[in-house]
Amino acid sequence: MRAQRRKFQVVAAGMTVLIGLGVGTGIYAKEHRRNGGAEQETEASREKNAQSTTLSDQTDLNVTVYNSNIALVRDVRQLTLPIGIFSLKFADIAATVNPATVHFRSLTEPDKLSVIEQNYEYDLLEPAKLLNKFVGKEVTLVRTSRENGELKHEDVKATLLADNNGPVWKIGNDIVTGVYAEGYRFPEVPANLFERPTLLMSLENNGGRKQQIEAAYLAGNLSWNADYILTVGREDKAADLDGWVTLGNTSGTAFHNARLQLVAGELNRLPQNGRLEVMTRDYAAKAAPAAPQFQQESFSEYHLYTLGRRTSIEDKETKQISLLQGTGVPTEKIFIVNGQNFYYHNAQNPGSPIKDAVLVYYKFKNEQKAGLGMPMPAGNVRVYQKDSKGGVLFIGEDRIEHTPKDETVTVHIGNAFDIVSERKQTDYKRIDNHTWEMEFEITLRNHKDSPVVVEVNEPIGGDWEMLSSTYKATKTAAFAAQFHVPVQKDGTSVLKYRVRARW
Repeated sequence: MRAQRRKFQVVAAGMTVLIGLGVGTGIYAKEHRRNGGAEQETEASREKNAQSTTLSDQTDLNVTVYNSNIALVRDVRQLTLPIGIFSLKFADIAATVNPATVHFRSLTEPDKLSVIEQNYEYDLLEPAKLLNKFVGKEVTLVRTSRENGELKHEDVKATLLADNNGPVWKIGNDIVTGVYAEGYRFPEVPANLFERPTLLMSLENNGGRKQQIEAAYLAGNLSWNADYILTVGREDKAADLDGWVTLGNTSGTAFHNARLQLVAGELNRLPQNGRLEVMTRDYAAKAAPAAPQFQQESFSEYHLYTLGRRTSIEDKETKQISLLQGTGVPTEKIFIVNGQNFYYHNAQNPGSPIKDAVLVYYKFKNEQKAGLGMPMPAGNVRVYQKDSKGGVLFIGEDRIEHTPKDETVTVHIGNAFDIVSERKQTDYKRIDNHTWEMEFEITLRNHKDSPVVVEVNEPIGGDWEMLSSTYKATKTAAFAAQFHVPVQKDGTSVLKYRVRARW
């Protein structure tokens, strides 16, 4: 009996499981239908309570632009929201928004307003897309013809069969291809086409109806760079420096009355496609010095520049804002000749010297006592100088990297016209299996009406020592020596040096 009882209990237990599964399946189906109905009711409720917000609701706007073609936008709006679950159409955002970076929150009651779902709609309303959305549907074709000298308009009902490389129409029993009308009339705008980029959000509000909300996101095609104008005096001893922020916006939307911040530094980012080409500012007459518009501060490993007033940035606009001004900045003009490792002989014309370019630079220090001292973001420096008549002429340009305060800025403007440098190797002697001696001669001729000093930098290989030189040699690196050679006006100086090198 015990064995039978045990067996019966097992079977009964098994029957209970089977019945339970059967009942469970029935309950699941019933619950699924019930939930489906609830979902439909919720969806209908969302549509009924659908809200929209535009720039008219905006109360504050902050735009932080990085010099890597992105910006952080923080858009604050005052909204009246329904209670419960509803849909919100958040319009007037940048067309280049990165949807994965959108952060939506309530500033009034952050714990009472939550985001259930968000979609970024960027399929924008335009004629080609509108036509394509009506494939398989009826459209009114508007045709124009001329009869007896008068224009006649005719409306023709047609079904758009396809729109692949051109529309295909069914008009009555005929199939017509090509552009058959001067215009089209559509009965409605499809729900999935938007006149501007829009965020569609499903929200749940358990707080008050009036709330201040913020949408923050990263957007592309907003970028800035620094442009500088260095106006050098006739004597090459001092210069005026004007720094400008060149801000470019092709993000697809305008930013009005915004608080503007700029971040300078090398920001690590994942690989991006596309690059913004920003227009540059040409020289303009120097204005009277003004108070700095940007306040600078250190921020993490970057520098943050905050504009002390609000500004507007229109779409497809390049805006320039004054960044810094320095007057009478002490400036030095330097001439440099850089030798290269292949300067052992003239392979094309043996025995003849090789001509070197004489590079021209202006150098100044970014320090407070010179009227500067603000960390200078990387950018282009355009150099101007007055001629004998007082006119200001462009004499060259260069790009500088991020320059902290109290560091030296060196700007290459071109090559000297009136200073000639020629070099040749005058001796090459093997001392033993590992030792050689070499002698070089650099001739510098100055045709300017003032004396100059030319900095000559020479590469030297191996374990070397300077045996002799006509001008003092300075070992500037393991494989380099530097000479400063004065050359009188309309004069010639010859640098000769001999080295012994071991390999």
